[in-house]
Amino acid sequence: MTHSDWADVPERLSRLAAVPGAGAVFGSADHGWQLGPPLEADDLADLEARLGIELPDEYRSFLLRAGCGGAGPAYGLFPVLRRNGRWTWQGDGADLTDLGTLNQPFPHVEAFNPADALPAPPEEEDFDSTEEFNAAEDAYWERHDTIVCHPRHSIGLLYLCHLGCAYREALVITGPARGQMWADGTADGTGFEPLYDDGKPLGFARWYRRWLDAAEDQVSHGVH
Repeated sequence: MTHSDWADVPERLSRLAAVPGAGAVFGSADHGWQLGPPLEADDLADLEARLGIELPDEYRSFLLRAGCGGAGPAYGLFPVLRRNGRWTWQGDGADLTDLGTLNQPFPHVEAFNPADALPAPPEEEDFDSTEEFNAAEDAYWERHDTIVCHPRHSIGLLYLCHLGCAYREALVITGPARGQMWADGTADGTGFEPLYDDGKPLGFARWYRRWLDAAEDQVSHGVH
């Protein structure tokens, strides 16, 4: 089966939806094992033209042959929709994608942590009063968020999935890691890192099918 062949996916999702135990799969209550309708070729061309990008082949073929989003890893695959003439991805964290810079190269090929540029957080014993410590701590975390959450870190990243607790995964659209899936772990201070499968960079097709395989395995073994 090629990466562009998604013919089996709707049937597999339908089978999962029919199994009572499938509700135990994490996130399934949100996506209900349903995919939105695939995009028409003209619509996909319009999306790419408006954003000035060409989507990586595996994700592009998914949008054309499987669906615009829905059933997928964790709480589901962010669907892409056209609203009031504008294309946008919908979901918790989908707004982390800066559509205006999606056509600019994501420069990284190795894990990086924006927090590495910061000093250690203040320690209370270094201050003469609780008030001084609280003020220093507030100033530190304000600076932390300004640096770590700066949009420059996610230029060229298309956020596709929310894992919960503000952990998210994204597809590299442009740059040397184009087509690879990356994890955004800035919520717990771990930064950004590429995802791997058997030591190889994880692309969209394997990322999606790995989730689908795991869901079927969980349901078939009655794991809750």
